[in-house]
Amino acid sequence: MVINTNTSALAGANNLMASQAQLSKSLARLSSGSKIVNPSDDAAGVAIASRLDAQIKRIDAAQSNVGNAVSFTQTQDGYMKKIAKALDRMSELSILSQDVTKGNPDRALYQNEFAQLASYITEAAGKEFNGVSLFSSTALNVTTDSEGSTFSMGGVNLGTGAYNAALGASVATSGGATAALTNVRLAIVQLSSDRATVGSYQSRLNYVSEGLSISKENLSAASSRIQDVNVAE
Repeated sequence: MVINTNTSALAGANNLMASQAQLSKSLARLSSGSKIVNPSDDAAGVAIASRLDAQIKRIDAAQSNVGNAVSFTQTQDGYMKKIAKALDRMSELSILSQDVTKGNPDRALYQNEFAQLASYITEAAGKEFNGVSLFSSTALNVTTDSEGSTFSMGGVNLGTGAYNAALGASVATSGGATAALTNVRLAIVQLSSDRATVGSYQSRLNYVSEGLSISKENLSAASSRIQDVNVAE
């Protein structure tokens, strides 16, 4: 029998302290929603989770970039649809001006509309998206992942080649109308090709966006397994 040292009481106190510590830790985890309240809880887990969380943030940023790029191409195509209608009408005017029953005064009226449509296309070619030219030869590099990889979208320039020839044509005479028709048809072919190119960019960007969403989902799940508290446990 020991009088000066109560070993049973000491053991009970130690057990109580351990239980209190576990209870405090459990309450801290439940209140915070995280099972890593202090780095000492899982030192390796903290490091891994920090990297995963940073990567998730970068994916969010990349998704924002891709979404803006999709909006850019959609705006491009919106203008190009209207330009296509203008070119269609210009080709129609080129045919009408070749009518042998029409005189030059009649052709002058056709030329007036033809010139207005050409001016509309020239004006549309100078449009911008948030300060970035919609139609230029400059390629745009879009961020496609969390590592900064990029995808280059070639520029669509409405101020060169077949477009310039069509916009500079005239239907004021029968001979001019014949030449104008050739030039406008070439511009229509070029516009069709450019719209197809923009459409291919949209398709790729949509797939990139879906891929980023899947990556974010999987990385978030991995981070959750490391950090989030299991309430039932």
